[in-house]
Amino acid sequence: MNKITLDRLLSDKKNLERILDNLVDGIIAHDTERHILFFNRAAEEITGYDRQELLGQDCHQVFGAPFCGGRCSFLDGIPKSLDHITYPLNIITKKGDPRTIEMSVGGMKDARGDFMGVIASFRDVTDLLSLKIQLGKLDSFAGIIGRDPKMLRMYKQIREMATNDYPIHISGETGTGKELVATAIHNQSRRGGGAFVPVNCGALPEGILESELFGHVKGAFTGAVRDKKGRFELADGGTLFLDEIVDLPKLVQVKILRVLQDGTFERVGDEKTRSSDVRIISAANRDIKQEVEKGNFRQDLYYRINVIPIHLPPLRDRKSDIPLLGEYFIKEAVEEGQEPADFSKEALELMVHYAWPGNVRELQSAVRFAMVRSANHIIYPKDLPRELLEQKNQRPSPGPSRKLDIDSVKGSLVKSGGNKAKAARILGVGRATLYRFLADFPDVT
Repeated sequence: MNKITLDRLLSDKKNLERILDNLVDGIIAHDTERHILFFNRAAEEITGYDRQELLGQDCHQVFGAPFCGGRCSFLDGIPKSLDHITYPLNIITKKGDPRTIEMSVGGMKDARGDFMGVIASFRDVTDLLSLKIQLGKLDSFAGIIGRDPKMLRMYKQIREMATNDYPIHISGETGTGKELVATAIHNQSRRGGGAFVPVNCGALPEGILESELFGHVKGAFTGAVRDKKGRFELADGGTLFLDEIVDLPKLVQVKILRVLQDGTFERVGDEKTRSSDVRIISAANRDIKQEVEKGNFRQDLYYRINVIPIHLPPLRDRKSDIPLLGEYFIKEAVEEGQEPADFSKEALELMVHYAWPGNVRELQSAVRFAMVRSANHIIYPKDLPRELLEQKNQRPSPGPSRKLDIDSVKGSLVKSGGNKAKAARILGVGRATLYRFLADFPDVT
């Protein structure tokens, strides 16, 4: 088709609409006043909205909130321009069904080059993600690495929580990645474009914790030389992550309970009541329910923050992920300028059988240590930290049930299509080890 014919084809509005209506991706466009100009057939199918009820309407009002969630470029007024951006987004359809879509957004300009609005395409990937999780084909999700069945279940939880604003409490040992999971939940939610504000409640002295969370006014105490916003105000429209929440003093617990109940608070030294729209995600490496029973944590606050609990398994309970994490940390180090390296079979076996009391954080440090010590780009047992070598000398020969667990073996057999040799490689163990385990647990197959 020559250029003249193509120009004539595209110059006809109806022809252009037919072309866009035949795309499998949803298309939405609006002007600088957020009035929707176009909504194609695929967009109708994905969202459940009819274009006739949307065209000419304010994008923020007709959907009940910005369609792009917290990432909307028009939240703070009309932008002067808009570069091309892509991101995942979880939406609720008109019928109330949660869907995961991949958004691609760009600015529109007129003949003079002036910014005149936004056009976005989006694709529904809900079923694809669900299938990958179900089949164990997902190695990572939202920046989290792992394909152990326990992690796949957690990925599903994160997706489910992305479409609501309920408080979440994450439990798990130190180094399991609680802040990483909190960040993933934030990024997957409609607050993803807003601020993610982390606070380590155990690292701040009791005397300044209240000021850090709620802010203060000038003269509220010695050293308060100016007004200062607290973390609740800084997180407005986004997510506040309260790490080690069990360390909060009782007085601060009362104030946080009030924010969760009605969204209001006062800065230290101020009488003016302020409000903040935040989602609370908390975490602790101690059992928060036990802290309630000991009288260290308020029961009413516990019920407020523990609406949706998530538990992160320690690394020793998902050992099949150790080779995958090791490879990831090597790639990460190479991107930072380190020479590339691979694990020897013997080094990997030591790593898989180590207890990792520091969990993923300890594994990352061990990989970096070994890469610095290794020669010829191969990591041998001698290159690993001393703790792993000491364990090698002290560890009795373990039985198969101590190396493997039922969930990991089931997951590896699903991923390998029942091929036991492939399953053993996925688990990072020898075939004989897997066969002994299956003999002890015949119901697994």
